[in-house]
Amino acid sequence: MTSLHTRTSRPANPPTATHVVVMGVSGAGKSTIGALIADALNFPFVDADSLHPPENIRKMAAGTPLSDQDRWPWLELVGHELAQAQGDGMVVACSALKRSYRDAIRRQAPHTVFLHLNGSLEVLGTRLEGRSGHFMPPALLASQLAALEPLEADEAAVVVDVAAGVNHIVERAVSGIRAATGA
Repeated sequence: MTSLHTRTSRPANPPTATHVVVMGVSGAGKSTIGALIADALNFPFVDADSLHPPENIRKMAAGTPLSDQDRWPWLELVGHELAQAQGDGMVVACSALKRSYRDAIRRQAPHTVFLHLNGSLEVLGTRLEGRSGHFMPPALLASQLAALEPLEADEAAVVVDVAAGVNHIVERAVSGIRAATGA
């Protein structure tokens, strides 16, 4: 079953651009769904994996989870990328598993909406098993699920279950983002 959960606490002075972070663990479809959402909203798309420094990529490829020290500079780059967005908005795919990570992004892009692509261990594991050419090995899924902190009531958020088909996920996500941002 696909769930859609939105929180629409909009500021008194709404932002001029819509910043969206498509978040979740590896295998949730952040890059694929994020690119499709960006296309549907006519926004540019950035995969935050492309912002990782080479040392982080080497660690993950070797099966070593990143430490928070590894992540802070990367999260600053993610927030900076959103804050510098030109036009109506931007969509960025970024795991953003912990509240502190999302807060780091919001320090630079305060009105960011987080779209959590949520899925069961079985669905996510199957997706990772079938994926090739990515530096995140399936063995790190358990550590990501353990690190995942649910979105809190004060975070502008949309949650969509990834068990449904891609078109349905994108439709629900875009609808939720529009409701959360007034776009």
